Amino acid sequence: MLARGALAVTSMVALAFLVPLALVTKQIAEDRALLDARQQAAAVVTALAVSTDPAVLSRAMAATADGPRQRLAVHLPTGVSLGASRAETADIKLAADRGGSLTAPVEDGLVYLQPAALDGTRNAVVEVFVPEADLSRGVATAWWSMGALAALLVAVSVALADRLGWRVVGATRQLARASRAVGSGDLTVRVEPAGPPDLVEVGEAFNAMADRLNAVIDAERERAADLSHRLRTPLTALRLDTDALPPGPESDRMRQAVEALDAEIDAIIAGARRTAAERAAEETDLVDVVADRLAFWAVLAEDHGRPWQVVGADEPVWLPVPRSDAIGAVDALIGNIFRHTPHGTGFRVTVTPDALVVEDGGPGIADADAALQRGVSGGGSTGLGLDIVCQLARQAGGSVAVDHGDLGGARVTITLTPLAPAAPAHAAAVRFRRGQQA
Repeated sequence: MLARGALAVTSMVALAFLVPLALVTKQIAEDRALLDARQQAAAVVTALAVSTDPAVLSRAMAATADGPRQRLAVHLPTGVSLGASRAETADIKLAADRGGSLTAPVEDGLVYLQPAALDGTRNAVVEVFVPEADLSRGVATAWWSMGALAALLVAVSVALADRLGWRVVGATRQLARASRAVGSGDLTVRVEPAGPPDLVEVGEAFNAMADRLNAVIDAERERAADLSHRLRTPLTALRLDTDALPPGPESDRMRQAVEALDAEIDAIIAGARRTAAERAAEETDLVDVVADRLAFWAVLAEDHGRPWQVVGADEPVWLPVPRSDAIGAVDALIGNIFRHTPHGTGFRVTVTPDALVVEDGGPGIADADAALQRGVSGGGSTGLGLDIVCQLARQAGGSVAVDHGDLGGARVTITLTPLAPAAPAHAAAVRFRRGQQA
């Protein structure tokens, strides 16, 4: 924009100077040619003052530059004309009667007529022919030179404006890209302050803001880690009570559940203490996460008599999200089934390269739009489960949709934008085959 503005302004300025200069140049060339004609005529007028003899006048004309080139003529009052004449008789008579010089147009140029007084009543007229080429000699070269100089000046001004504008535009675009990155959740991005002082100050303020956001988020995660650590006290009591149970299948399941809960708390603490930069660089295989969480939920599904099935999950699906976030989303989806559907209700998990689908055979969700709002729940819960799922979808560049599935109940579909495959999922597939039920 700045370059286009500079182009428009400098072009108008150049034209404002070029047009008058072009006209002046042409006028100067004409004046130069006429001045030369006057000098030629003056030499012959001097000869007329000495003698009107045609032989003397012929020698005087031959001594000039225009005489041998047949551009000079002398018209005596007796009606005799010497040399090559191109002027009209009326123009010659007018110059003789007026007693003053004049110019008259003729074919291929013009003639300069200079009267010369012979006595008090008679005037001879000296005629000098000025060709068109002499009238415009050097004009084309001057015009081309001025045009080239004007074009060069316009180009230099546009280039200079572009360079000055690029400092502003480049710094602004860098700030815009960094702002979009922060808005998408990448708190590691920083800008190199550049451009005018105001933009440098804005860049420094942006970096300070990003640092402050990182510090606030890290502090919140530390508080979350501390809160999770406080759960170890009741967990320890629960472990002691479990150890006091007599041996048997129920006590074994209780111990497994306590161990799983202990592992979950460890994972929450470890994930909460990772910095934003570490979390931004983390990648997770969704297939492996689904296999791991289904291995956990399969025990409870067996107790509740819930048939479950996994579809797909043949190849890894890598997402640019922390593993803890993926675990939280999968647990929220499956946990909702256990909380909001009766025992014996089956469910199905489908994993494809661009989607994760969890559906059940329960009563379904009456208001799908309200269910996706944070803190809104139709089942008496906190309403945060599907919000966790939505956060995962946003991090993975996708979205969440809730509708009725083929099993008759709710179906939650998370569309994803996965990364390139990085590793085989043989181990996950084996775990699925071991735990899968129909």
